[in-house]
Amino acid sequence: MASAALASRALPPPPRHCARRPRAPPTTAPRPRRGCAAAARPARCRAVAADERPADPSIPEGEDGALSGEAERPEADVVVIGSGIGGLCCAGLLARYNQDVLVLESHDRPGGAAHSFDIKGFNFDSGPSLFSGFQSRGPQANPLAQVLDALGESVPCASYDSWMVYVPEGQFLSRIGPTDFLKDLDEFVGADAVQEWKKLLDAVIPISAAAMALPPLSIRGDLGVLSTSAGRYAPSLLKSILQMGPQGALGATKLLRPFSEIVDSLGLKNPFVRNWIDLLCFLLAGVKSDGALSAEMVYMFAEWYKPGCSLEYPLEGSGAIIDALVRGIKKFGGRLALRSHVEKILIENGRAVGVKLQSGQIVRARKAVVSNASMWDTLDLLPPDAVPRSYQDKVKATPQCESFMHLHLGFDVENAREDLGIHHIVVNDWNKGVDADQNVVLISVPTVLGNGLAPPGKHVLHAYTPGTEPFSLWEGLDRKSAEYRRLKEERSEVMWKAVELALGPRFSREKCDVKLVGSPLTHKRFLRRNRGTYGPAIKAGEATFPGQATPIPQLFCCGDSTFPGIGVPAVAASGAIVANTLVSVSQHSELLDAVGRQICG
Repeated sequence: MASAALASRALPPPPRHCARRPRAPPTTAPRPRRGCAAAARPARCRAVAADERPADPSIPEGEDGALSGEAERPEADVVVIGSGIGGLCCAGLLARYNQDVLVLESHDRPGGAAHSFDIKGFNFDSGPSLFSGFQSRGPQANPLAQVLDALGESVPCASYDSWMVYVPEGQFLSRIGPTDFLKDLDEFVGADAVQEWKKLLDAVIPISAAAMALPPLSIRGDLGVLSTSAGRYAPSLLKSILQMGPQGALGATKLLRPFSEIVDSLGLKNPFVRNWIDLLCFLLAGVKSDGALSAEMVYMFAEWYKPGCSLEYPLEGSGAIIDALVRGIKKFGGRLALRSHVEKILIENGRAVGVKLQSGQIVRARKAVVSNASMWDTLDLLPPDAVPRSYQDKVKATPQCESFMHLHLGFDVENAREDLGIHHIVVNDWNKGVDADQNVVLISVPTVLGNGLAPPGKHVLHAYTPGTEPFSLWEGLDRKSAEYRRLKEERSEVMWKAVELALGPRFSREKCDVKLVGSPLTHKRFLRRNRGTYGPAIKAGEATFPGQATPIPQLFCCGDSTFPGIGVPAVAASGAIVANTLVSVSQHSELLDAVGRQICG
């Protein structure tokens, strides 16, 4: 989802993470992703019912889920549970550190919420689709770009600079960068909004230097951080603070407070500006500005509204990011086992020593077990008597974001407007709040940037409600029942209407070749997420995301349930922090030196 956006930095000439491409679709199709049917795609495909997607993403009937192939050795230095972006970043860096690491994934493909899937030659994203930052280089790059640098991997992308916005005030093409968005505000909102937005950027941009002074790859979860992060980068941090002046330095003290405090201190009152800020906060962090961490928002604002910014989309779909991380893991000797569902984490003498698979097989961990599952799902993997009651109570009391509705479509390009853009955001009613259910819909049509994700002459589309669908409406329903089918039809209507708005009068539901509707039960089932949740709804200033360590020695966590929180940059950083913590300070420092030389070279 959009909350998974990475902060971008466009630097000429383009580095290997993302070859810049013209706005027009490429004349040749990118190389098909491994396992896709691009080489023999039919000219037309019949419509596919939602339930035709493989029924069980973990262990197919007739298979026991035991380790096999390259991953069959049932022991490792570190066992990682789950192959979301956080788990893969952690495993990739551990492999780079020459640790024997084994990733266990319940699904039949890696990626967690970011996995992709293929239906009748249409390759769909299941999660994040709004990206930037693959061109970031150097110590201030975003966390995922830094991990890819460390692994020597790249993700070819197409670059663009705008998305369509449909709000109660009207519809317009929203452009990133400092001046273009001001023009949009002036035309569609008014001069007052322009002045307030300038005031916000003037306050935020200087603070961003402090927020970005400590590279994510330098952080670890122990006192060694004084050497790898604070000590190494203290001069640049001090320089940034001195350059901010008194007002900027005061703002920097609020980096760990809600972003609304910065907004309020500036006296911003324009309704559209406040609503727009809430929307960006919610899409990135799962909470509005009164709960979003200022550091996270300052980072995003600085990178989206600086000169030369760009958005990027992987030419081979979001699954290309997962492929790159998996390649990096295997390049350095790491292992990945699919259809390997972890049933429980083994605790001996108070320490995590391995896991037991659903097949009954035991996999031993010599140094640590790392869970990339949510905090609630991790708790369910642990024997209750091994977990302090206070920790159990804290996890159970942590509020959750709601779940998702998904709509995946495959259709002819003739079934949409000719000037179709890649991304669209629809807000039906500001008064309801951006976190209200059935109020905000995000739409991604990546095939407008290239034709490698669908048969010739076709588009793929992913629409979703961003973590606002109440799980309570779906809880206990039989997925095969008429009631379930009726509710899917009813609750998906808001997405269909948004798609019709974005694609224009040429669009017809009946002419779609593929139509898939996913519910919170789908989200829970395929991703094995507690209540299908997007993640913790932890508000800055009221509570903090837990660190990567747990009360159980040798058990660590990464992903959206840990610091820094929800979204692609956050989960990538969390995985890196765990990996760094599990090796010595000298090994960590050597990696930072090597990545620095690689970038400079």
